Amino acid sequence: MDTVAYGIGLSIAGSLKMQGLAGINTKILQEAISDVLSGKPTVMSQEDANQYLMTFFQKKEDSLRQAENVKAEPNRIAGENFLAENKKKTGVVTTSSGLQYQVVKAGEGPKPTANDRVKVHYHGTLIDGSVFDSSVERGEPIELSVSGVIAGWVEALQLMPVGSKWKLFVPYQLAYGDRGAGPQIGPKSALIFDVELLEILK
Repeated sequence: MDTVAYGIGLSIAGSLKMQGLAGINTKILQEAISDVLSGKPTVMSQEDANQYLMTFFQKKEDSLRQAENVKAEPNRIAGENFLAENKKKTGVVTTSSGLQYQVVKAGEGPKPTANDRVKVHYHGTLIDGSVFDSSVERGEPIELSVSGVIAGWVEALQLMPVGSKWKLFVPYQLAYGDRGAGPQIGPKSALIFDVELLEILK
């Protein structure tokens, strides 16, 4: 049972660390566990405790979201300014969703549907030119489901005939949104992709 107790302690501690509560007062935590298990009167009812914890974690989540928004604001402004200027360039088409594209090479094949799988080559950068992902650099095209990618790609792929190569300028709402993706794509980041549609897979 001592091993069981230690295992439960490890589980609780791991959960607390994940929630950012590594500095919690373990003496009070131990008292609460001891009071409940021994049948002693508790300082607060379970109902009051649940209500307090809900309020606490909601405030914590709101605070984190606010911090993320502050961090994301420069990305949002930079992206919107870039897209506003980019749409004025010759050959750039802006769709009703806000997606922008430029036809680099016009293909003559069929257009995929949302239900298709396709083979593509792509090169993805931030608006400052930093590369975050590139099948071109890896020297290996990828196969993917048209409906299984970011919204900007889902829209663009269904407009592209096979054999086309387009440059996509994707607003953050059609990319990775408020949260971003991985260490390189920050929250609310507009993205640029060179996409070549090689074939629709059977």
